[in-house]
Amino acid sequence: MSYSVELSDDTTLRLLTERDVGPVLDANKRNREHLAPWEPARAESFFTTDDQTRILTGQLAELEAGAGYPLVFVNGARVIGRMTLSGIVRGPFQSASIGYWVDKDRAGQGLASAALRNVVKHCREDLGLHRIEAGTLLHNLGSQKVLRKAGFEPIGIAEKYLKIAGTWQDHLLFQRILSQ
Repeated sequence: MSYSVELSDDTTLRLLTERDVGPVLDANKRNREHLAPWEPARAESFFTTDDQTRILTGQLAELEAGAGYPLVFVNGARVIGRMTLSGIVRGPFQSASIGYWVDKDRAGQGLASAALRNVVKHCREDLGLHRIEAGTLLHNLGSQKVLRKAGFEPIGIAEKYLKIAGTWQDHLLFQRILSQ
């Protein structure tokens, strides 16, 4: 299985590999404060090679089983973000959830928008999905803009949807229907 797409002159979005443990760990450490308001509270162990190896191994097992699709934004050997399809369900649902983040130094440069457009096309044409959903914190206007630019539509507010930064927080849910 392979997936790789050039997003800009210096950035590629590709499938996660076993060799990415160190670069993903470095990216998480580098972006710890930047991501803290948008992610679950992270234990110190999250920022260790052992924990990142465990997480990466689980994501690669989900890829192998067809239940997930973990991607990394890379600039050379440096990981500068993540985009992950998770909870892929087949059968009559043919749906997945998507989440993403971009390095603090590269945010706002259109990388997430370019990546999402490409992943949506891949989901429709190659993975055969019918629907993708995403959720954002109500005040995450940047992510909402990325989703809207990629054709996602808001479908409602989920109260206390996820525990983010240590607090159960409401999310605005979006979906993109890929087939009619």
